Amino acid sequence: MRLLLPVLLLSIAGLAQAGDAATYGDPIPAAGAAVPISAAAADIDAHAGQPRRYSGRITEVCQKEGCWMMLENDGQAARVLMRDHAFFVPKDASGQAEVYGVLSVKELSPEAAKHLAEDAGDGALPPTRELRIEATGVRIEG
Repeated sequence: MRLLLPVLLLSIAGLAQAGDAATYGDPIPAAGAAVPISAAAADIDAHAGQPRRYSGRITEVCQKEGCWMMLENDGQAARVLMRDHAFFVPKDASGQAEVYGVLSVKELSPEAAKHLAEDAGDGALPPTRELRIEATGVRIEG
């Protein structure tokens, strides 16, 4: 019986933290639903150029500073850059995320691709054309 109370208290504490979200940069506006990365990729012209909320699963984070991360949804991915390096995300960030920023398509030079591969820490070169979101805020679900 003595062990039951500490185990119960630890379980409750874990549940309380499981739903927490951490925000980096500016707060994410609450208006409107977040656009999944796959929907944005399917109709880039309708989504690019204006600040919006986007959602996806974090698949990779810059291992040097946490200044970018990759979001994926239904096989489509976008690189999220922290605008002006004004904030960073944890290098071990994972799970679902929502970002607020401007979507664009970026053609990568060989030098830029090499730089991103080095930042990723795995040496794998990214595609030469990618979706990119310049974010002012990121919220990562706990």
